[in-house]
Amino acid sequence: MSSPASHDPADLLAHWWATYTAVDEDDDMLDAKRRLAVTAPFGQVWPGLAASRGSVTNPEQLASEFAKAFLTDCPRTCLGLVAAPSGAEALTAVGRAGPCSYENDIAKFSAVVRDWEHRFGARVVAVGFSTLHLSIAAPPASEHEALLVAAEHFAFCPDNIWHGAHRWDFWWD
Repeated sequence: MSSPASHDPADLLAHWWATYTAVDEDDDMLDAKRRLAVTAPFGQVWPGLAASRGSVTNPEQLASEFAKAFLTDCPRTCLGLVAAPSGAEALTAVGRAGPCSYENDIAKFSAVVRDWEHRFGARVVAVGFSTLHLSIAAPPASEHEALLVAAEHFAFCPDNIWHGAHRWDFWWD
């Protein structure tokens, strides 16, 4: 496994975008027209990163509130403590396998999450076998920002489901 510091999040997301938006005539799930509709209005052209926003809520306080709500919804959740500078770094420090069907090097995902920590006040709240739950202190404030963040989400996790303005949940099938 590599180090998160050795990866540029913008380059990773652009590469993943190109991979997941490529039209594959042998794809039996989505024809070319439907595949490009999924990434509208950008199509196959990577739109770049969403701009950094100042936190509108204290990131640690919001993460604590989300963690309490998460534990209410999932009471059998176990607590794990990891010696790492941040939640993003903890993903790599524990040797998490991550979404192996997409990428075998979890440090690449850690690099993107670390970037989201800085740009959006993201905090890792929960991690499962194939899931990642983040609280978000500075969610997008306009439709344009939301489209750019949605593009980042698609590149990061094509199986992504967004469950609310102040948290981002990802799962890989």
